[in-house]
Amino acid sequence: MRRRHGKTRVRLYPGDVSKRTSSREYRRGPVLLRGQQIPTTTSDQRLLAPSQGSSWRHDDPWRVLRIQSEFVEGFGALADIGPAVSVFGSARTAVGAPDYETARTVGAALVEAGYAVITGGGSGVMEGANRGAAEAGGLSVGLGIELPFEQGINQWVNLGVDFRYFFARKTMFVKYSEGFVVLPGGFGTMDELFEAATLVQTGKVTGFPIVLLGTSYWAGLVDWLRSTVIAGGQICAADLDLLHLCDDPDEAVEIVVQQGEELRNGSRPSVHQAW
Repeated sequence: MRRRHGKTRVRLYPGDVSKRTSSREYRRGPVLLRGQQIPTTTSDQRLLAPSQGSSWRHDDPWRVLRIQSEFVEGFGALADIGPAVSVFGSARTAVGAPDYETARTVGAALVEAGYAVITGGGSGVMEGANRGAAEAGGLSVGLGIELPFEQGINQWVNLGVDFRYFFARKTMFVKYSEGFVVLPGGFGTMDELFEAATLVQTGKVTGFPIVLLGTSYWAGLVDWLRSTVIAGGQICAADLDLLHLCDDPDEAVEIVVQQGEELRNGSRPSVHQAW
């Protein structure tokens, strides 16, 4: 089922959705493209490409209106979801793989703790978390992004929003999440992880728990931060306290719940460094 609010890109899916079509599809905002209609560049790529001549004076003002509409639509779609936690991880994780099943467990546990689950809406770890949330009867949110090689929002999402622009999508993750649970992933996962840590460290957000789930995957990164980045004075030791490592999905959810309560009642001190 799809519900429209003017030109909105909000998509609502029933909890027992059958498998999506196997034909490749590409979403550019509200537009669905298949086959030869799929473009070779994205809206972000065109926006950030070096300007040739003066055409940008005519093109970019229209892009501003499109960007504005993404914020309006995202805020409108997510305003009433209640407490939520974002789960990040690789889109390349196979269905049934250990990280997929861990994400599925996390999604269900978050719902049982009273949270909606937000992911990037894609495959792999994201699908696992959305699946766990949907199977537990909770709100399973997917914030999709226009990418040439992505299939679209996974079948376990029951509230989906498609975005053209990464920065609009990232704003939604931060604005509507009370915590991040991060499973093994690649550049996209790292990007979300360090953006969240930076926003808390610099006081741009009031703070939220960031849990790294999978010590065998994340321990090397944390050790490098401690031995190289802290040792070099680029961050302080307290900044590393922003990141919490664990292996147990229930422990990850417990950290989110406990620190979320502390942040809401003001009993947890700010960790970010004063600049």
